[in-house]
This record gives sequence, C-alpha cells and structure tokens, in this order.
Amino acid sequence: MSSILFRLRLVLLAGLLATPLSAGPVHAEATSYGAQETHWVDPWSAKEAPETAADTSFSETRTPTLSDRSITAASAAIEHYRSIAAQGGWKRVAAGERLERGVRDPRVAQVRERLIATGDQTALPGDPDFYDASVEEAVARYQKRNGLEPDGIVGRRTIAAMNVPVQTRIRQLETNLRRISALMPKLERRHVFVNIAGQEVEAVNDGVVEFNERVIVGKPSRQTPEITSQVTSITFNPYWYVPRSIAMADMLPKIKNNPGYLRRQGIRVLQGWDQNIRELDPENIDWSNPRVNEAYYFRQDPGPGNSLGSLKINFPNNDAIFLHDTPTKTLFGRQERNFSSGCVRVRNVRGLVTWLMTADKADWDATRVGTAVDSGQYRNVSLGVPVPIYLVYLTAWAEADGVVNFRDDVYDRDGSVNTSALKN
Repeated sequence: MSSILFRLRLVLLAGLLATPLSAGPVHAEATSYGAQETHWVDPWSAKEAPETAADTSFSETRTPTLSDRSITAASAAIEHYRSIAAQGGWKRVAAGERLERGVRDPRVAQVRERLIATGDQTALPGDPDFYDASVEEAVARYQKRNGLEPDGIVGRRTIAAMNVPVQTRIRQLETNLRRISALMPKLERRHVFVNIAGQEVEAVNDGVVEFNERVIVGKPSRQTPEITSQVTSITFNPYWYVPRSIAMADMLPKIKNNPGYLRRQGIRVLQGWDQNIRELDPENIDWSNPRVNEAYYFRQDPGPGNSLGSLKINFPNNDAIFLHDTPTKTLFGRQERNFSSGCVRVRNVRGLVTWLMTADKADWDATRVGTAVDSGQYRNVSLGVPVPIYLVYLTAWAEADGVVNFRDDVYDRDGSVNTSALKN
C-alpha cells in the first residue's frame, strides 16, 4: 500500500470511529424534452436472448454512496489531493501507442509513477519500463474507480483520465461533496438512490445497500434531471403511448412501406380518449396525408417487445421521469450508459421492484412479482407506504474504505472533465 493511500485510510479511520400524435397521455420520455431528439430502439432490429431470471438479493454489505461515512471519506480525499497539489501534482503520461502487459516502454515508468501518486500501485523493485502483472492490476483498479473499462490496458481514454490535473479533481470532489451534504438532511432510512453520472441505482435500508444495479440514463441531448420524490406505484406490463417524434421520424417511413409493421410491433392506431376511444385499421389510413400526425396516436400493447419492457416504477415529478425495464439489454454491458431519452432503464428491474414491493406488502415476494410480469396483463399496484427516491448527478465520491471514484461529466454540469468521446 502506498504512503498516500495509507495516510488516507488513517484519516478515514479517525473520522469513521468518532407528446403523442394528438392531445392525451404522453409517454414520459417525450414530455419535457426536444421532441426531435427522442431515442427509441426497435426491439426487432436486434435479436437478443431473453433476459434470464436474476438474483434479486444483494449479498455484499456495502455502505451507501449517500452517507455520513462517504462524506468523511470525501473530505479526507480532498485533503489528500490538496497535499498532492502542494507537492506539484502528478506528472503527465505522454501520449503514444497503447500500453499493455508484456510491453517495455519508457512511458510505462510514467504510468507507474502516476498510479503510485494516487495509491493505485505501490512502488516495487524491478524494471520500471516493463509492463508487468502488477502494473496491469493497478491500471485495472484505476480504471474501475474512474468508470473506464477495467481491461488493464492504457489507451487514449485512460491516459486522458490520468492527465486530468489534480486541481480539477479537487474541484470535482468539492462540488459533489456539497451535493451530498445538502441532500443528507433529507435522506430517509429506506430509499432508492440513482446516481445519474455514475449510472447505477442503490436500494438502501438502515444504512446498508440491499440492491445495486447498472442503469441507462439520458443522453446529453436528453438529460436525466435531478429529482427528489417518492415511489408511489408499480406498473406491470405497461402500455406505451408513442411520442410524436418517434411516430413521425422512426415509424412512419416503415408504415408507409408496410402498414403491417404496426401489428408486428403490437402497436394500435387510436382516436379519441376515455369513453370515446376507438381503434382504426392501419390498412384504411392514408399515411401520405401531411396531417396524419394530428389525427391519430399510437399505443403499444404490453408484451415482450414493449419499449418500456415489463415493469415501470412511478414517482411524481414535473419532468414525467420514471424507472423502467427495456426489451433491449445489450447496452447494460457498456461502461458508458447514457442512451435514453431521459427516463432511467434498470437492469434486473424485477429485483428492484421486489425490493420495493416486499417491504410494503409481505405477500409480494419475487415469485409473485414474476407471476404478475409473466401474466402479460396490465396492472398498476400502489404502494401503501411510498418509498423516497433521489436522482442525483454525482461525478465524484469516495467510498467508506477510502476508494475515490470519478465519472465523466457528460452533461457538463460541473465544468470538469469528459473523456467519453475518446476511444481507448
């Protein structure tokens, strides 16, 4: 362990001990954003294996990102980074070819020095220019806490992150510490926390993270807003009211080519609302009429191809944002997951719904949640006791054990750093 990381943990120990085609219901992802920028994935364009049943438990005991201990850790990290700055900061790693295990290059010594500066690697004897297993492990450790692919290879993105000045990292930590500190007095014992920049969700109970998963958040042009609210209901097998922009830009060309496309998608063409609603046959509609967008709207039935997936987690907010499932699972495998139209897609959403439902209604266990989903029937279930939910944009935080995390400022809310445009 480097002296820097060792001193940081000593400090921590001290602190820890003491709109659709016409008026009417609108899909949330189209409500408060530029209509022309709505993101939609045709589930038939990429065939995928169905999602397997996931373990709904979270066995690892983990301190929540929003906690007094994380505040203590972040404060200690700021002091440490200030001490690094006082000594002149860390040196830059020169640009060049990718560095990986087995390579001998003078730049490897620069990587080693950079990793030692922040405690990701300890100083070891041997050839400083040789990229050995210890360097690979340290690089992967650094990449993981910086939201990069932890492949142990030093490419353009990893170098760019390493070369962010220490003063920038200090400002990042200070900005996000203020966010966490402002939220802490409002924090409820049991809550859901979505880290927008970190692209993860935590379900917390009595200071322990009981569920943790990856999420997909809004792309930079359709940003997920920061929200404090309460989860009030769960929708099983929801309908999707197709936003006008998606209907016109993505669907209309396919409909003109083949009106049967709508039936294949499970999408109905409707007019009117409430008691006056009626369904129309797409074969009898003149889709070349320029006013077609004013006459009809589309509603997608529940089913495996529904764009909201099989579950929707509802909480009141002015931006009509919600958490939901998705039929397209591959994007969860990426390190950067800002692809949605503002709403938040959750991997293993059944696990989160089970966590929400079980505490509220003892008979709503994982089996019953699965049965309700597998029925394919629309159903909305209200929670007897709403669960607080916090959507917060954190680009820097420290874990209770002293590990400091940074994420790209993809929304440019901190004026800090974004390396996501680079390829490794």
